Amino acid sequence: MSEKLFSPYQFKGLQLNNRVVMAPMCQYSVTAKDGIPNDWHQVHYVSRAVGGTGLIVIEMTDVDPDGRITDNDLGIWSDEHIPAFAKLVDGMHAHGSKVAIQIAHAGRKAEDAEQPVAPSVVTFPGEDFREPRALTTEEVGAMVQKFADGVRRAVQAGVDAIELHGAHGYLIHQFHSKLMNHREDIYGQDLARFGVEIIHAVKKEMPEDMPLIMRISAIEYADGGYDIEHTLEMARAYQAAGVDIFHISSGGEGPAGQRKPGNYPGYQVPFARRFREELNVPVIAVGLLDDAALAQAVIGNGDADLVAVGRGMLRDPYWANHAALELGVSKDKAAIAEQYSRGY
Repeated sequence: MSEKLFSPYQFKGLQLNNRVVMAPMCQYSVTAKDGIPNDWHQVHYVSRAVGGTGLIVIEMTDVDPDGRITDNDLGIWSDEHIPAFAKLVDGMHAHGSKVAIQIAHAGRKAEDAEQPVAPSVVTFPGEDFREPRALTTEEVGAMVQKFADGVRRAVQAGVDAIELHGAHGYLIHQFHSKLMNHREDIYGQDLARFGVEIIHAVKKEMPEDMPLIMRISAIEYADGGYDIEHTLEMARAYQAAGVDIFHISSGGEGPAGQRKPGNYPGYQVPFARRFREELNVPVIAVGLLDDAALAQAVIGNGDADLVAVGRGMLRDPYWANHAALELGVSKDKAAIAEQYSRGY
């Protein structure tokens, strides 16, 4: 594979200037608690576009008020949210970045919901979490429609791609995990069914050439949790339903047991490579990939098609520009804003 971190990338209608992705990271900054992006989000995201990021994924944005991790999270459960998201997307587009948005529901991890909902009555460990109520079969169907409505609004706001959050112990993950889904109805008999129904529903709201990304936890770390063979089975069903790109993370379902996350740079990259090779699908690698040379190696070695950077971009809005220069990309091709060029 001859591609490099700062080579262009295209999939369907998504054309990126480089393969650097800003990972979705909750800001917990909606002070009005109405789910609407505010000045903080405008500065936060547009700064990373100025900094040369190829694809920016807006943080977990929830389809129901009680689907937020906290009341300070973004939401997209109402048409009233569309104008603020459109302004945010326009700001990033103006500086050359493409934009995805992570559509989600926290399920049993909704800390501020009076009573969270979940596939089954299985409480997330920890004093911050309440016992959830199991969704009825009819309510699960209604939840699928909430995801579709959220995606419709995001498309109206002008995003270039959709990411479904099927990782880190949130609702889609809860349904495809045996640790959290003890149902006896159709959504328990087929652990992928909830995710598949969401995929079918959201694809109807998306333009034909818009990619659908799914973030997924490749393995669980809690004792009794699933391994990558189970996730690949789920992913095959999701791919058949319409997922175009997988964003490969791990864990989030609960405290780690005997199996511990690596927590060293690149520890999740082997998972990404496994998905890429077995499913023959584009993948995004993520997980402490803040070093430019390491991110370059992930692409150059064929481990992934795109690299998501999280903490590194919290520290440095211009991570992409600085990485490009570090890797020998000429100043005139590093997407440095003209206003800042004297600094280089």
